Amino acid sequence: MSKVFTIADGLENLGALRTGGQGSVYKGRRYGPIYSAVKLIPTPLYTEDQNDKNYRNYLNEVAKLQKVNENPSPNVVKILSSGITESGSFPFIEMEYIEGPDLAELLQAPHDKIFTLKELIKVADQLACALAHCHKVGVKHGDIKSNNVKYNIHTGNYVLLDFGLAIMTEEQRRSSMRHAGAIEFMAPEQNEGKMLLQTDIYSYGIILYELLTGQVPFPLPGNGDTGHNAVMVSHMEQDIPNAATLRKANLPEHWSEDKKVLEMQIPDWFMRLLHKCLQKNPEERFADGTDLHNNIINGSLSAASAQTDALSAVALNTENTRLREQLAAIKGADGTSYNHYLNVFERDKRMVVISKKLLIGVVSIAGLFLSLFLFKVFSSKTNGNTYAPVYESPYTFLKPYNTDSMMRAEREHVIRLRMDSIDRIKATQQKNYIPPPAKKKRKKFLGIF
Repeated sequence: MSKVFTIADGLENLGALRTGGQGSVYKGRRYGPIYSAVKLIPTPLYTEDQNDKNYRNYLNEVAKLQKVNENPSPNVVKILSSGITESGSFPFIEMEYIEGPDLAELLQAPHDKIFTLKELIKVADQLACALAHCHKVGVKHGDIKSNNVKYNIHTGNYVLLDFGLAIMTEEQRRSSMRHAGAIEFMAPEQNEGKMLLQTDIYSYGIILYELLTGQVPFPLPGNGDTGHNAVMVSHMEQDIPNAATLRKANLPEHWSEDKKVLEMQIPDWFMRLLHKCLQKNPEERFADGTDLHNNIINGSLSAASAQTDALSAVALNTENTRLREQLAAIKGADGTSYNHYLNVFERDKRMVVISKKLLIGVVSIAGLFLSLFLFKVFSSKTNGNTYAPVYESPYTFLKPYNTDSMMRAEREHVIRLRMDSIDRIKATQQKNYIPPPAKKKRKKFLGIF
């Protein structure tokens, strides 16, 4: 461990945590058991005078950082103090010490190379919340990268760290970026030393891309100036490689096939959000952290609603399958499974089943109608459709005579008289004949009777 020396009154240096082109972070300790992280800015301030522009800018940015903690956020590191070192006149920021790994460490072995979708969306939400919290008070972080976001093992939250670049001047930022090792996360406009609210949005998008695919879109080929320049030009001119393709290629081999399929179901709203964050033109990105966070909330809610509908349908299908399996296991009294009868029913769904009493009733009515129909047919053939009057035969008055006892003339006379009598009787019958009443035509029932 490096030599212990005092950074400021009451604050001890317990050794470097990490160093970089934008400064070094040391583990500090207040007198007692309280630990902290101290960010030293590499550009010294030789005069602490309000007439010094650099000193005034430094005080203005520190004041903004103090506003960040007026309403603490669980996703933003707390700023404990700031000042100038007693030796060297280096500006410093003292922050709370977060115990836990950073995102860069969580992407290395023995961890998986990529994040699960569930954890990725958690990071996206909490980091966007951190940016919204800072941007509301006008603080631009300017150095968002995977090793500046830590996982707090005590709270389970992801926390945004290291606000050192926020208190640098534009010239200091430009000089620092030329030596920075995080060129892979820098927005195109940072090449000119600019730092906008949308600059943080771009770097945020690079972090999500790295967690989604297992790598940044433009990896640094080396630590030389050539590699830095190549990455910088790529951010300004080249298209971002397809994230879904890279994620599929970097899926961990030990994941099951079902999990691999599930982890490739990237929500559409997330891909649209990532695409907007990584636009080359700052004006085409989200305006600030608040705008970004609102889009995440809206996307999550719409996806949750659609997922609820889908899960309801899946639950119904699952319950239906479970009931079918239970019924299939049931045996009848004869040992025949219920599944047998179910298959029969499935083969002929048009079959109609009626009760025995209903069947008897239908047959009885049909027999009654058939009987009436046959009675009608035979009765019409027997009675006919005409009426023939029955006359009393006139010859019924003729009786046999004994030809031996009567003379021929007498017989003829008697026959003539009787013939006249017959003619009168016939005339009387015809005159007094009353025809039978006409047969009334009946309406047919059901077109038959």
